[in-house]
Amino acid sequence: MKHDLKKAAVAALGFGATMIAAAPAWAQDVAAPVAPVVAPVVATVNKGDTAWMMTSTLLVLMMIVPGLALFYGGLTRSKNMLSTMTQIGAVACLAMLLWVMYGYTMAFGDGGGEYISGFGKALLRGITPDSTAATFTAGVAIPEYVFICFQMTFAAITVALVLGSVVERMKFSAVMVFAIVWLTIVYFPVAHMVWASGGKFFKMGALDFAGGTVVHINAGVSALVAALILGKRIGYPTDRMAPHSLTMTGIGTGLLWVGWFGFNAGSALEANGSAGLAMLNTFVATASAGLAWMLVERVNGHKGSALGFCSGIIAGLVAVTPAAGNSGPFGAIILGAVASVVCYYAVTVLKPKLGYDDALDAFGIHGIGGMIGAIGTGIVYSPAFGGPGKPDFDMGHQLFVQIAAVATTIVWAAIGTVIAIFIAKALTGLRVSEEVEREGLDLGEHGERAYD
Repeated sequence: MKHDLKKAAVAALGFGATMIAAAPAWAQDVAAPVAPVVAPVVATVNKGDTAWMMTSTLLVLMMIVPGLALFYGGLTRSKNMLSTMTQIGAVACLAMLLWVMYGYTMAFGDGGGEYISGFGKALLRGITPDSTAATFTAGVAIPEYVFICFQMTFAAITVALVLGSVVERMKFSAVMVFAIVWLTIVYFPVAHMVWASGGKFFKMGALDFAGGTVVHINAGVSALVAALILGKRIGYPTDRMAPHSLTMTGIGTGLLWVGWFGFNAGSALEANGSAGLAMLNTFVATASAGLAWMLVERVNGHKGSALGFCSGIIAGLVAVTPAAGNSGPFGAIILGAVASVVCYYAVTVLKPKLGYDDALDAFGIHGIGGMIGAIGTGIVYSPAFGGPGKPDFDMGHQLFVQIAAVATTIVWAAIGTVIAIFIAKALTGLRVSEEVEREGLDLGEHGERAYD
């Protein structure tokens, strides 16, 4: 028994000595524990968000054909109805092909600088059904193919909007050449600057939820420049050139408004509260603008008109586009009303005074409305107006950034449009003959009539 106790004591002393010898290392481990390795967050495709984005993409397509085609077509004279619709559909198709070939990689591809992204994804190289595009929530993604399609429809409608100023007198071939050059040197770089994470104005913090600068200012300014270079329609402004079908314009307006929910709410990239806010703002800003236009018509001694209502609806949609998820409902209502009133005077006072022939008021509504919306977003973003800005929101700095983005877009679009129009003129002659213009572009350019 004594022998066993002696052995146990020796073993205990040996274990104690071992622990004492190891104590410094053990104490050091306690003092400085090794940080656990945290696995990076892997973005997972959300099927609900994906379904919403696919729906939004189709809504934007509906804005182009039939929405914009009917809206613009109804505003022209009957002899140019089919020509207008065909031009819109054709440039939209062309934009889709260019987007897949090199537009997407210029705007959103890997690498590149502040003005374009580069050509690493030309022809969608390296993109598979497993490729994902990030949303605004960490760890949430949508398939990259869906993101490509969504942004593709934005490029398509933007170039189609430009045509509103040059209808009834520009050759179909010239329209197609212009679209190729304009998309390449104007739309794709501006989209990158404003929306891509490496873009110049994205890094500055410019707010453009769904395209105030990228779509509306870009298209509106380009429309004005194109109209000035192309010249006035024969008989403008003395001949009567009233819309031939306000019924079709009204139908087009409704389709545009419905489609605009994909445009605005879809730009949240997720089916979440931000999309819900954008949806609500797209309702109330537009409603405010439609009524405001008719009210200002009455104030100026005219009857509230169907054309005025449709014009106000579009003005409100344009103005709320950059603010859709960047404003509270109250700010959106004010923004829509202000834009509607200013656009009314741009169309009825400024255009006649300056004498330019912006046939369907692409500049007067999209250009002017887009500027008001883009700059106004820097105001309505403030929490003082119910916007989502933080309590320390610096309105002065944000307004500076917004104005800088607007000014750059104006200059970029103007210069790019001059280049595109003169290239189209050199290759096609640009404008139809006087005989074709008088006869109508439906027969002269396409050999068919809208109405028999």
